[in-house]
Amino acid sequence: MRKFSRSAPLLATMAFALAACDKPLDLDMRGAFGNAPSTAEAARNATAPRPQPDARGIISYPGYQVAVAERGDTVGSLARRIGADPGEIARFNGVQTGDPLRKGEIIALPGRVAEPLGGPIQSPSGVDIGSIADGAIRRADSQTVTATALPPATPGTAPAPAQVGAEPVRHKVERGETAFSIARLYNVSIRSLADWNGLGPDFAVREGQFLLIPVALPGEKTEPFDEADVVAVTPPGAGTPTPTPPSASKPLPDEVTTPKAAPVEKIAAPDLGKTETKTTTARMAFPVKGDIIREYAKGRNDGIDISAAPGAPVVAADAGTVAAITEDTNGIPIIVVKHAGSLLTVYSNVEGLTVKKGDSVTRGQKLAEIRRTGTPALHFEVRDGFDSVDPMGFLGG
Repeated sequence: MRKFSRSAPLLATMAFALAACDKPLDLDMRGAFGNAPSTAEAARNATAPRPQPDARGIISYPGYQVAVAERGDTVGSLARRIGADPGEIARFNGVQTGDPLRKGEIIALPGRVAEPLGGPIQSPSGVDIGSIADGAIRRADSQTVTATALPPATPGTAPAPAQVGAEPVRHKVERGETAFSIARLYNVSIRSLADWNGLGPDFAVREGQFLLIPVALPGEKTEPFDEADVVAVTPPGAGTPTPTPPSASKPLPDEVTTPKAAPVEKIAAPDLGKTETKTTTARMAFPVKGDIIREYAKGRNDGIDISAAPGAPVVAADAGTVAAITEDTNGIPIIVVKHAGSLLTVYSNVEGLTVKKGDSVTRGQKLAEIRRTGTPALHFEVRDGFDSVDPMGFLGG
């Protein structure tokens, strides 16, 4: 049985950004975000520079390829330079073949063209981390771009060394999203996002555009806000602390009152606790009915995998708000639901979504269905603040 790959590169950053907010979710940097981050704070997140493309402008990863536009390029001229169909490239990116491109702008390829001489950029560990969403299956028959052969190497020329680096998340822009909200979602600076994708000075993005999410430098830890800022924020439902009244410095005198009637004799109420049937309700319900085929193991599997029949309904484990809906590199949806406090639940390897970002959902409400292709199982995570936790500590009937 094929195991799900870890989804930490995507899901941990999403949970980090979403769990930091104790107020109604505001993913636009122009709005309020509790007492915490601003654009300057987000700029503290250190990211690596974007890899250099080959002579044609291709950056190649195991999971996908992108093309980098040159000065004066249009979608059509770029496609012809890399040996791909201009119409196919335009449709995949939601543009026209004659649209002009900025220097350095990223164009996603719906399939693979000829690899660079050094091959695709590989993970330092030697593991293909292109499949960042759990259970996603890469198929060769999805390649729809016509490939062209590279010129033969010059005799006596050593082959180009293989490039090494982490494969970034490729995000497809949805309606209503901005570069600022996407930077906030993945906890990266707006400047790094712009540099990696060749955005203009206004940071404008379009619906259907693919963006590469900058990769953090090795050993760096993102700090979107100071811990002291969170202390002053009260959790939802806790209310505002009551100010100290002026009379606290000098208590009022004791008031002597005379009862107008004799006290009523108190009759002890019967103890119903001995006959009461005690029931408990779990914090969350199982999102799908099935057997657990892979248990939680912190650092190796940040959630659990639950087998289910293809097309089986996937429901919300608890009431909350759909905080984000994104896709892995193969276009398979990933749903994130924010619950009371700092809890988040993550559902991946699904299809047939019945909700959209911003929707309020109730416990047990249908979110999607188990995919009808690939491994019929749901990858489910629970995150408390910044950390993944064992979902079995929350799940019940």
